[in-house]
Amino acid sequence: MEIYANKKGTSGVKAYEIEQDSITVYFKNSSVYLYNASHPGSAVVAEMQKLARRGEGLNDYINQHVKADCFVLKR
Repeated sequence: MEIYANKKGTSGVKAYEIEQDSITVYFKNSSVYLYNASHPGSAVVAEMQKLARRGEGLNDYINQHVKADCFVLKR
């Protein structure tokens, strides 16, 4: 798990894990979501991975383009 850089300081994202075709996002409210090639699709996941590594824009991208097209993980 990598800590999200949160360069703007306003993100709800706390951390993330990147695998070949997926990204798991850990939010500050303790929610954990898995996004993969099935939901919401490979192109969207690739963009999310890029934003996560950059440390900026991931939360906004999820809110604007992805929303609930994911799997909720309970840990």
